[in-house]
Amino acid sequence: MSRFARRLTALALACAAVVTHAQVPSLPASASSAAPAPVAVAAATPSATPELNADDLSRFFDGLIPFALERGDIAGAVVSVVKDGDVLLARGYGHADLATGQVPSPEMSIYRPGSISKLFTWTAVMQQVEQGKLDLDADINRYLDFAIPPRDGKPVTLRQLMTHTGGFEDTASGMFPASAAGIDLEAYLKSHMPRRIYDAGMYTAYSNYGCGLAAYIVQRVSGERFESYVDRHIFQPLGMRHSTFMQPVSAELEPLLAIGYKTASDGVPKAFEMINPAPAGGLSSTAMDMARFMLAYLDGGGRGGAAILRPETVRQMLTRQHSNAPGLNGMDLGFYDEDRNGQRIVGHAGDLDYFHSDLHLLLDAHVGIFVSFNSLGNEAGAHVVRKEILRRFLDRYYPQPAKHTAALPSAADDAAKVAGWYWSTRRNDSALRLFYLLGQTSVSPQPDHTIIVSAFTDAAGAPLRWHEVAPLLYRDASDTTLLRFVADTDGSIRYFATDEEVPVAVFQRIGGAGALGSVLLWLSLSSLMIFAAWLAWPIGAWTRRHYRRSLLLTPAAMRFRRLSRLAVTVLALTILGWTALLTYVLANDAIPLLQGGITPALYVLYVWGVLALLAVAVVVAHAVGTWRAPRRGRWVRLGETLLALAALYLGWFIVAFGLVSFSTAY
Repeated sequence: MSRFARRLTALALACAAVVTHAQVPSLPASASSAAPAPVAVAAATPSATPELNADDLSRFFDGLIPFALERGDIAGAVVSVVKDGDVLLARGYGHADLATGQVPSPEMSIYRPGSISKLFTWTAVMQQVEQGKLDLDADINRYLDFAIPPRDGKPVTLRQLMTHTGGFEDTASGMFPASAAGIDLEAYLKSHMPRRIYDAGMYTAYSNYGCGLAAYIVQRVSGERFESYVDRHIFQPLGMRHSTFMQPVSAELEPLLAIGYKTASDGVPKAFEMINPAPAGGLSSTAMDMARFMLAYLDGGGRGGAAILRPETVRQMLTRQHSNAPGLNGMDLGFYDEDRNGQRIVGHAGDLDYFHSDLHLLLDAHVGIFVSFNSLGNEAGAHVVRKEILRRFLDRYYPQPAKHTAALPSAADDAAKVAGWYWSTRRNDSALRLFYLLGQTSVSPQPDHTIIVSAFTDAAGAPLRWHEVAPLLYRDASDTTLLRFVADTDGSIRYFATDEEVPVAVFQRIGGAGALGSVLLWLSLSSLMIFAAWLAWPIGAWTRRHYRRSLLLTPAAMRFRRLSRLAVTVLALTILGWTALLTYVLANDAIPLLQGGITPALYVLYVWGVLALLAVAVVVAHAVGTWRAPRRGRWVRLGETLLALAALYLGWFIVAFGLVSFSTAY
């Protein structure tokens, strides 16, 4: 779903993206990672700015995309660009099917736009608002046949669902069902309800589940199944004849499907990707159909029989509703703000495992761009290419004058102040807290008083450097993107937000023992101690047997020692078990996670975690007994003490990161 795969990469879960941020080396860096602050980037002069017309667009895309596909190891792409009510360009590149060599057709080849699907769901919601059937600010429980529990007495509203501020934790289980039998909107929503981990309206935290709720509400108040509703009230009026939310698509459309691939060089065709909830990412469409959708929004909802919304409704949808920090892009009603180069831009991204897409509307220029790829590409190359397409398009046709900023006197102090570890509000705290621990982002001050944020790199894969342009406000080296740290009243940093990624999450600061750097250090030392002891004991037993020595312990002390060794074995197997689960998810592109297949393993590991906590108590008790026992050497006592400290840390880790939560809400 939107950037979901990328978030999994960042969490070291898998596969694609997200999240996580490898780059395509073929595309030149937008800025050198070593560029010092202040930075000034040369921009094209107005007289050198090409005219945005069909001929120049053809030269631009024909020069950029084929090379990017080859270097990014991407099978194919489709592009459509609209302006002032006309389609300026609609083109396919590469291959929709590697086996046949078929070139994608913008009119006929069906791609999978992923979370761009949500724009159709939000359109359907606003159609019902126009009819007076829905109130954006009412408790959504008014429209449901099951209840979303309040948090601190506060309900969730449709406006909050559309701005991703409902407070839901992220979900993955059942998102990619193995067959069409698993596609049931009502059943999915009722069986996969996530916890609300933030107050409504507090933070953006991207939620596919929230979009599914909105679609279910449309389904209930309209009396039509969601897939049929969108077909009748959006697709048909706009002439989108090759678009559907049905999964799988009809027999009529199936021959038109582009094939998904992990990489072009791999060439292994992937099966049609089923998505839950379908309204959040299940759309199948063509580049020309998406052009018709863009034209409708740029034309105030369409005209005559092709109108899907009133102009005043479109204006409301494209008005900012929530911002994560002052001066940064925010959320409209369902659309991301993407303002850049002096242009007012809204849009949405979409990701499945093997299809990756972007849609952008330049509102004042009356321009729309849609691009979709049918491969992830090498090192998540599709993510890099699509981001660079927008950046280069804007720099070519809407160049922005260079910004000149002097270094702030506070730059060194502020860089030190913001340094540390952060994690995204888009996360699961119930069952996957350990997984999301691995996705934490570091902020590191540099000698020139810039900062590096580990999650963000340029097109060459080099870390972006951010220089301070105002207190706690940073701009990247290309002078196009902002990052702002938000502090509490006492001056401590609470979170940061950025324009580098779409505004669907913020990064909260993690301090003390919960920071990834601290966890990796102490977990490594504790695990090393556990495994060293685990291996040393059989070696010691063999050595004593070889030299015909024996331990001078009472029978009770010997039994206690054996029990301690058994406890250490339990701890070692706990570490190995969770490591094996993480490795399995990673090796299988997160599919077991997305299909809900890790639930049995979680239950086994949870039960084993309880045994591990009992084992911690045994190891600590044995260490205490060693100090009380006569004739135990100082090295023995030191070793048992270190072992007990390692066990105590593992016990804290098991509790702190939910390894005994017995939750399968993921």
